[in-house]
Amino acid sequence: MNMKILVLADIHANWPALAAIEAAETFDACLFLGDVVDYGTDPVSCVDWIREHADAAVRGNHDHAVAQRVPARGGNGFRLLAATTRPLQWAALDPSHLKFLARLPITQTLKLDRQTLYLVHATPRDPMDEYLMDDGEQWSERLDGIEAGLVCVGHSHIQFHLQLNRHQVLNPGSVGQPRDGDPRSAYAVIERGKVELRRVSYDIDATLRQMRNAGIHGDALDMTEAVLRSGGRVASTQQSGALNA
Repeated sequence: MNMKILVLADIHANWPALAAIEAAETFDACLFLGDVVDYGTDPVSCVDWIREHADAAVRGNHDHAVAQRVPARGGNGFRLLAATTRPLQWAALDPSHLKFLARLPITQTLKLDRQTLYLVHATPRDPMDEYLMDDGEQWSERLDGIEAGLVCVGHSHIQFHLQLNRHQVLNPGSVGQPRDGDPRSAYAVIERGKVELRRVSYDIDATLRQMRNAGIHGDALDMTEAVLRSGGRVASTQQSGALNA
């Protein structure tokens, strides 16, 4: 059977971005690589979509923090944004949503369309927190013992596809908060064994309106607008110390 597999990561409660992908793509199966919540202000729509459509999903660091009611540490940049939006996640999500997030596995290995895939939010060495970009040598070091030929990851918000000796590493990029200089919502499609990185434009103004209506103002809103409109290319002072928020 030839399947069209949609691969998503890092939605971050940005429903207009996720809705744009839904409108652009049909699919036979969906894989989700973590972080459906935080940073944005519509977690319910996003969690409900993943519950309905994802055939396999893993837990991200933000999913874990929200499910376990871990307060976000304040500061600037993304830490400020997490600290500002996390209470809104708890106010919006009901117990069934939180249970869903808490029960997401840390990793998954599955066979789909004659392929074996390994899913993890960050890296096999540190499943929820390690940031690793498109460095093939570093990825090769972290894939010892992984039998799956296709390793699917998120967390960095950077879209890439690496062909290594025994493995492929796919990061579909971030649905809701890209940080690779392209503001369009990022995702990937696997079809006939081939990986294709894709982007789709979405209504950033609608996302910002949702945030204003939810009571997000000041530095947190300014930070969000700068990140979303630039595809993450904001001044380093805005992001300093904030990546693991």
